[in-house]
Amino acid sequence: MPAEIVAAGAVLWRPGGEIALVHRPRYDDWSLPKGKVEPGESLPAAVRREVHEETGFACVLGRSLGQVGYRIGRDYKTVDYFAARAGDGEFAPNKEVDELRWLPVPDALALLTYQRDRGVVRWFAADPPTVATVLLVRHAKAGKREEWSAPDDLRPLSPAGVEQARQLRELLPHFGPDRVHSAPPVRCRSTVQAVADDLGVPVVDEPRLSENGYWANEDRGRERFLRIVAAGGTPVVCSQGGVIPDLVSALAEEGEVRLPSTRTKKGSMWLLSFTEGQRLFAADYFPSPDGLPVIDTSG
Repeated sequence: MPAEIVAAGAVLWRPGGEIALVHRPRYDDWSLPKGKVEPGESLPAAVRREVHEETGFACVLGRSLGQVGYRIGRDYKTVDYFAARAGDGEFAPNKEVDELRWLPVPDALALLTYQRDRGVVRWFAADPPTVATVLLVRHAKAGKREEWSAPDDLRPLSPAGVEQARQLRELLPHFGPDRVHSAPPVRCRSTVQAVADDLGVPVVDEPRLSENGYWANEDRGRERFLRIVAAGGTPVVCSQGGVIPDLVSALAEEGEVRLPSTRTKKGSMWLLSFTEGQRLFAADYFPSPDGLPVIDTSG
């Protein structure tokens, strides 16, 4: 029976505009770092592991660069690619890779062996790699509103929501968050509290990004969100289902980004990438912490 091989890889970049290509002596080819996803491993975790194993460098993930599929004999292989900013590390020849080269994009395109890799690099190069990234999270499950008699803002996470928050705690660090913001309801703060604890930062209250605060004046809610973007880095922002679809739709319309849907499940995440002028240019939706972006609208 033909098998489906699931893999993940990256365009690994560093300041100055260079990207990393690896030479695999087994195939005598030049390619992007990539490898098979291990059982139970998320795509982002697989990318970071494979990049480190093949190049020696740690990395922080950015936007999705889409999926490439091709046949290997009777089997079919898919590779999901991400942009990845290189961190600390040093290359050493290993059992899979005997040489690494840092090259400007035009030189990399000339050296790459496979046309499919060239397509990924061109997609990466279509937008600036150094951007502001926001991890916009909808709070995890909190049970049924009609079964809660106290003020709704005090409604806690359900057992299923606690598990979703735990999974987000594992997923979000792959994208290098550096601070945490949240709408005030307990279920929002509880979804991202552990991420803030791991970073050693407070959770900043964002009343204008709650349903009540946002719809009191949505323009001011969007302005507050863009001020978070303008501060740079990679903030986590946790909000509610009555806010996120409208906010993402407005940002996408202004940035001329086509979105098939802005429906946002509880415990899911939008990876939003912005230019220096706070214009949205890529929006990837992660419906669950397995790390598979089902809406890839980069560019």
